[in-house]
Amino acid sequence: MALAVASRFLIDLRLGPRTLELAAELVASVAMAAGSTQLLPLLLIDDHLPYPAAILQVFGLIRYRRRKRGRGRRKHPDLKPPPGLWVGVVRKVRGATGKLLRVRTRALFGRKRDIERRIRRLHLGSRINTAHIERLNGTLRGQQARLARRTRNGSRLAEALQWSLALWRDLYNWVRPHGSLDGCTPAMALGLTSTPWSVEQYVEHPVHVSDLQREIWAEERQKWLTSALDARKRKKLLPTS
Repeated sequence: MALAVASRFLIDLRLGPRTLELAAELVASVAMAAGSTQLLPLLLIDDHLPYPAAILQVFGLIRYRRRKRGRGRRKHPDLKPPPGLWVGVVRKVRGATGKLLRVRTRALFGRKRDIERRIRRLHLGSRINTAHIERLNGTLRGQQARLARRTRNGSRLAEALQWSLALWRDLYNWVRPHGSLDGCTPAMALGLTSTPWSVEQYVEHPVHVSDLQREIWAEERQKWLTSALDARKRKKLLPTS
């Protein structure tokens, strides 16, 4: 899940194995949501291994490393984080039985004190944390019988579970008032609506868009998913005759 913590707006919710492709899709959704703002988003993540590569794939810039001595061809380029991209990591240390022993935090990109200063400025706590997404995970499991632990209500089809989660995401964002937002919904906190929606209003709201608009969104997502290294490669031109 990707959550805009200040407004509690659930940006994206994906179902599937925790792979690099799925992590990149999640980061791309965050980039598309924050694309109109000039400030790069502050990312607070857990220690899931694909996250650093996924973040560089979406936000990374091309870097050429300096040669230690002598002259010659430039070294193979790689990706570096852009200036202003701050990423904090929360790592939970568990014992052999799975009991939580301690929680460690570090800065993946940027300085840790700058990240914590920005967290305090946004009123998200005083240290690097993922408490809000963990709380949302508990809310999701409590309201979705398909995801409750030790239950017989499991989904046989992945598509059915994904559609159920998408429905819950929309109701969470537009219909359900949030206690920490003084009775407002996350959509109201973002200024997308002025009043909480009813379930009837959500059902009757026109959501269908043209095929052209869907293609535009798909192209925009593909641009975010294409790293700077892949974008700079020249495409081979096919012969015309």
